[in-house]
Amino acid sequence: MKRWNTPTIYNGWEQITKSDPANAGINHEVTTDFMPQMGPMVGWAVTVKIEPSNSDYKKDAANRWSEYRGYVANLPGPKIVVIQDIDKPATVGSFWGEVNANIHKALGCIGTITDGAIRDIDEMTNAGFKALAKRLCVGHAHVVPIDWGCDIEIFGQSISPGQLIHADKHGFLAVPVGEEKGLLNAAVFMDKNECNTVIKSARNFSGQSIDELLSAVDQAGKDFGMAARERFGSSGEFGD
Repeated sequence: MKRWNTPTIYNGWEQITKSDPANAGINHEVTTDFMPQMGPMVGWAVTVKIEPSNSDYKKDAANRWSEYRGYVANLPGPKIVVIQDIDKPATVGSFWGEVNANIHKALGCIGTITDGAIRDIDEMTNAGFKALAKRLCVGHAHVVPIDWGCDIEIFGQSISPGQLIHADKHGFLAVPVGEEKGLLNAAVFMDKNECNTVIKSARNFSGQSIDELLSAVDQAGKDFGMAARERFGSSGEFGD
């Protein structure tokens, strides 16, 4: 699945989902991919909550960190750590930096999505640990994992532990549980469907009049929709 960008995976998913593709699965707020050169990441969600502004959690920090790392280590990979920062809309400190990126990479994690901040961006990149986040920041403040293995909400989307996530510079898709099967095949089919119909008609415009071009695109749209309906029984409307 890493071969395809997140919009392509979404195009396949919307053909097979039982959810509303305008609301389910996708981020509804702006995310920033701080390592776009690393391409897409695909993995299972490890959910965490933090509150860097609250120093009370530091009283039991050593035990919290140890229990949390043990939890992460025993989950199947590849894993994407998805963090809800309770300080939102404030951004006080970062869970992520050079140390945690390297530790989590050793625990089978490939990256993170957080509605908080990250820091040590070059060192995280060097560790091969991808990050989608709200912003960069300087410090870690009082950051400690305060809850994990729980339902969270980030960027306007609910995420549960173990959900399959596909993410890149466009944002993320958290696939609803039970809709993983057939997702890749659906995405590949829809990509080929686009290339063989609407994209092909637009690229073969040389020597055509405007009327001929518009007619060809209209027909290609019908062909695109018919192919989708035959495969999935859906409307298969196109429009990027």
